[in-house]
Amino acid sequence: MIKKILLLVLITFTLASCKKTEQPVVVEGKAIAAVENTYAKDNYTKKEVMIEMRDGIKLHTTIYTPKDTSKTYPILMMRTPYSCKPYGGDEFKTKIGPNKYLMEEGNIMVYQDVRGRWNSEGVYDNMRAYIPNKTGTQFDEASDTYDTIEWLVNNAEHNNGKVGTYGISYPGFYATYSLLDAHPALKAVSPQACIGDFFFDDFIHNGAFLLSYWRATSVFGYMKDTPTKESWYEFPDIETEDQHQFFLDHMPLSKLDKFYGEDNVFMEQIKTHVNYDEFWQIRGIIQHLKDIKPATMIVGGLFDAEDLYGPFNTYKSIEANSTNYNTVVFGPWSHGDWARSKERQVVGNIHFGDNLSDNFQKNIETKFFNHFLKDESNGETGLAEAQMFNTGTKTWESFENWPPKNTSKQSYYMQPNERLTLMPNKMFATSDFTSDPKKPVPYTEDIKVGFTPRKFMTDDQRFASRRPDVLTFETEILESDITLAGAILAKLNVSTTGTAADWIVKVIDVYPANTENTEDVQDHLKLSNYHMMVRSEVLRGRFRNSMSQPEPFVPNKKTAVNLKLQDVFHTFKKGHKIQIQVQSTFFPYIDANPQTYVDNIFKATAEDFKAQTHKVFNDSSIEFTILK
Repeated sequence: MIKKILLLVLITFTLASCKKTEQPVVVEGKAIAAVENTYAKDNYTKKEVMIEMRDGIKLHTTIYTPKDTSKTYPILMMRTPYSCKPYGGDEFKTKIGPNKYLMEEGNIMVYQDVRGRWNSEGVYDNMRAYIPNKTGTQFDEASDTYDTIEWLVNNAEHNNGKVGTYGISYPGFYATYSLLDAHPALKAVSPQACIGDFFFDDFIHNGAFLLSYWRATSVFGYMKDTPTKESWYEFPDIETEDQHQFFLDHMPLSKLDKFYGEDNVFMEQIKTHVNYDEFWQIRGIIQHLKDIKPATMIVGGLFDAEDLYGPFNTYKSIEANSTNYNTVVFGPWSHGDWARSKERQVVGNIHFGDNLSDNFQKNIETKFFNHFLKDESNGETGLAEAQMFNTGTKTWESFENWPPKNTSKQSYYMQPNERLTLMPNKMFATSDFTSDPKKPVPYTEDIKVGFTPRKFMTDDQRFASRRPDVLTFETEILESDITLAGAILAKLNVSTTGTAADWIVKVIDVYPANTENTEDVQDHLKLSNYHMMVRSEVLRGRFRNSMSQPEPFVPNKKTAVNLKLQDVFHTFKKGHKIQIQVQSTFFPYIDANPQTYVDNIFKATAEDFKAQTHKVFNDSSIEFTILK
């Protein structure tokens, strides 16, 4: 049974990461095969080639070309660490390209196994560092992309000399990378749910290790020596369906070492580089996004549990440092939902609308690529600078900038008696709670074996608000709508009886008692008084002043801890309430902090894990970006 579950998890993770291969429909944990679609095979020819890079390494590249050879076509390329499968000239994907519309109207679709992965030669490197001013045979992912495009425009039959790149998640990172030292033929790039920095995306959030990604280190951590068409890595068999208990039983983290040896290179890197040192810094790509030339469209999901930092900061960095055409799209999606074909858009228990992904694919994504790769006119794209979905009103809105210019900062204060007020209380007071890492607060009531969860991003938080180790602060019932449009900053003033602590802040929309259920709500829940999580984030407290130079807390000393939460676009409607929750565990999404300072948490001992009392002072606040 466990192996069947792990197999399903592997299939779901791999496809969710690739996003552009055949998509199984997952219903109540069961994978249902996609309906057989022969459009690609009927209308395209397939060719597999090995393209030589400047250092002599050859990369496996699959080229799908329309059978109609009466005209020329743009090239749309995705570079991926997740495989170009299926391999073989007669084996076709059921869907090729970013979406079915671009497939059906005709484009040359290209997939490439990146260096060191699957059927390509070379050595793989997670988030390979960018090398400015390369000379000779020096290479990085930018040069590999450049060399590939150079070969394609000179050798791929019937191409019009224009290239676009795209990708979701890790392929989104490679799409971003294509912007650096971009080939002149590269005209349009769409990084989607793109990793920006592994210390803030995916595996680590503000210094805290995501246990939800622990199994995923198998995918990225095992190296191979030669090209292969078959998987060379395996997932650890945890022999349980209770993920919460499994990780409790394997605390401290050193107990997990038995599942991975030193040959899991990535896991060893994570365990060794626990601070934001040079290893992580040089792998970040955000800081290099300057003077970008190709048109860009950054896409993300407002409920993406994996990659929120990347797309928001990719857009903002390009916007601040380049003059190219740069636009951003964020919808009510979890990781990669916009590339799927489901009609009803639901995250967790919340329904946001119908045909949202199809509308994006048809009227935004296709329009973007067609304008820059096919339309020879100099007219406008017809797309807004920022197309954002309001997750409170459940409507799309367009802006000339993101965040919008017509916003202001507004602080709410965390007061005694669970109150969240616009006015600070000048009386000295604290709200206290005891955090026990051996009895951590779950991130949701609905924990399943698997990789990074998705539905919890809108899950009901009533279970947490009723725990003694979670502080809750809540406004009165709102008398008018309040719209948040941008980043959120929690300005905590805290103390702890220990020397280390994590701080988790959640922003929650409390629904009115008369809210009616929809068909999407789990049987044991009601939307009456539903506590919908709008945003959450963690900061490992040792990094409160510097991500590269951690420091312990001084026991019982009042200390400032500022925690930035990623952007939201959400209206708290009249009749609702705004709630803030503060806690110190979020398990097993995030590993448990021992609350005793140790230089490397991966080397903490069982004795280091101690319950501590934390205080949040009443001059703590949450700063919202309010749309006027």
